[in-house]
Amino acid sequence: MPQPKADDWLRIAEGFNVSVQFPNCLGALDGKHIRVKKPPHSGSRFFNNKQYFSVVLMAVADSNYRFIMVDIGAYGSTADARIFSASRMGDRLRANQISQPESRRLPGYAGPPAPFVFVADQGFALTYHVMRPFPKQGLDVRRRIFNYRLTRAHRQQSLLASTPISAIMTIGQN
Repeated sequence: MPQPKADDWLRIAEGFNVSVQFPNCLGALDGKHIRVKKPPHSGSRFFNNKQYFSVVLMAVADSNYRFIMVDIGAYGSTADARIFSASRMGDRLRANQISQPESRRLPGYAGPPAPFVFVADQGFALTYHVMRPFPKQGLDVRRRIFNYRLTRAHRQQSLLASTPISAIMTIGQN
């Protein structure tokens, strides 16, 4: 899968800004469990919290539901955050090797420039380039609106997680 270039990232970010009003978003990050037969002598490494054996497809999708980056084959028993942290795409993001654009001011905001980020669910760690929702208790209006918009942006990937793998393979080929 080709690595997006700086111009590609800017187009992806514009897609998220237009479709879900979440600026500076480079993609929606999540994992998809793919059911497998229990590999011989594997113990419980492939047994996931959904009570079946699986490998994990970790993916980043753009605002048009297309895969941008993927990592396939992690044990089903491993949490998404750990899979991402140990993946090549996680390593490349931490090392600033994905050609992400320089920080920019958010539209209508005169404050300092904001980094471009990937959106994820609460199962991921908050980092400089991975944004997750605020915890749900005691949110003021601004944080509720932020969570709503982040969740809408992340839904791009969540829809893939609820899609049968045969449909995902078709989506990825477009």
